[in-house]
Amino acid sequence: MARLILERFLQEHEETAPSKSVINSMLRDPSQIPDGVLANQVYQCIVNDCCYGPLVDCIKHAIGHEHEVLLRDLLLEKNLSFLDEDQLRAKGYDKTPDFILQVPVAVEGHIIHWIESKASFGDECSHHAYLHDQFWSYWNRFGPGLVIYWYGFIQELDCNRERGILLKACFPTNIVTLCHSLA
Repeated sequence: MARLILERFLQEHEETAPSKSVINSMLRDPSQIPDGVLANQVYQCIVNDCCYGPLVDCIKHAIGHEHEVLLRDLLLEKNLSFLDEDQLRAKGYDKTPDFILQVPVAVEGHIIHWIESKASFGDECSHHAYLHDQFWSYWNRFGPGLVIYWYGFIQELDCNRERGILLKACFPTNIVTLCHSLA
């Protein structure tokens, strides 16, 4: 709503329609809005936004990090050798999954080279966005992988197993390594 009101205000006070980048900049920093009352109201809307505001972003980020730490601990517990995002970025990779296994494993008969942790529910809209923006890029660079949706997912979305992207709602219990099965 704040975006719409800001757009209308700027249209009424400028001769040309404001660009999307100008509006986004003002939403990120409401002090740029020329009207002080409107700037304060936009700021209040952003702060109190219970779906997309900065507080919600912080909570989502913290929960995501917590699940990445959980996954790291599970990988270490199973004695699996891996590189994390920070190590991969240090090597020059720009788009990286949370973990790349240095020695691939098999899960339910599927080879896994990388694992991505998603501390969310895998709904159709977000999953398709992740496929397009992340998972297929990982697949192209690193081979087949595993996505863990810690809060479950719509079962029909797990339709790319044969193409190399496996979905699970928890860390797999039966991992097969080159040497033996880890139960």
